[in-house]
Amino acid sequence: MRTLFISCLAAASLTIGGCGLRPLYANGSKGAVAMVLADVDVAPIEGHSGWLVRNALRDRFQATQAGHGAGKRLRLDVRLEDSITGFGVRADDAVTRERRTLRARYQLVDAASGEVLLDAVAAQDAGIDVVGSEYATIAAESSALERLASGVADQIVARLAVFANRGGGQVQTTPAPAPVP
Repeated sequence: MRTLFISCLAAASLTIGGCGLRPLYANGSKGAVAMVLADVDVAPIEGHSGWLVRNALRDRFQATQAGHGAGKRLRLDVRLEDSITGFGVRADDAVTRERRTLRARYQLVDAASGEVLLDAVAAQDAGIDVVGSEYATIAAESSALERLASGVADQIVARLAVFANRGGGQVQTTPAPAPVP
């Protein structure tokens, strides 16, 4: 029974090789994706949430910049929209739950020509319990913002990696996601 299972796995792995899938980060630091990500400079982003997102992006790009470009060929411009919406209202009109949403509209710009190479949106949200302690609620909102900034940065880097893997030369836009209720 075990040998049958192993032989089925081996047969399945042979068929996967012909499906056209290839690793996004093929060739490691010498691959197309790493080369493009190494040339990205993140422009300053306004506000505390912007500071968090920019640092998260720079941390992710720094790993690809070892021994490559200085991050000057491409510029990443990011505009953030940070909102907190209260819901879960009790009988005395007190909010018991909040949703914090962080949306980023970002553009990858060729620094030399000013041409927009990629225009896209990333968004993430988190639920927050509103408790009796105002300090605890503020701390929960702050930690939610840190998680959201990290998640948005992950989405942006993943989208840039896909863009770089597909050639990274043509202008690409993606439609904005539907508003979060």
